[in-house]
Amino acid sequence: MDIQNYISSGVLEAYLLGLASEEEEQDVQQMKVLYPEVSAALNELEIVIEQYCLDNAVPPPPGTWELIQARTTGKEIKKRDLNGQEQQKNDEPKADKPAYLEVEVSDSFIRVHRLWRLAFLIVFILSKIFLIAGLYYYFKADSQQQEIERLKTVIERQQTVR
Repeated sequence: MDIQNYISSGVLEAYLLGLASEEEEQDVQQMKVLYPEVSAALNELEIVIEQYCLDNAVPPPPGTWELIQARTTGKEIKKRDLNGQEQQKNDEPKADKPAYLEVEVSDSFIRVHRLWRLAFLIVFILSKIFLIAGLYYYFKADSQQQEIERLKTVIERQQTVR
């Protein structure tokens, strides 16, 4: 099997993104153990994907962290012990607590930069002007065509009278 073709096939990317099937996952895990090139390519791809995610991350709206802190109490914060296991600060049962925290954003509309608003307004007005001009010239051409037809019939009548 050609390792470079396997690396460039896209299976490693699908594996790292969690899009690979179970069979492909097992295949990648076996190839990672057997071939150090595959393992190195996986490590490199993981770094590249992580860097891409960090570079293109979208920050949450301002004030989100303050909303989360205001709604959570110290009891809900989890601590980790030395073994990496999560421990609750309090020993209350977890069944009555929601599994997630809802955060409401006060803005219910999308903000658009002023220049884009102006550009949209100009395009809208120009489209209406061109629509009116197009209709005007269409009806003008239509009336001229009817006038031409009328004049042709008048000329034909005059020629038949002579």
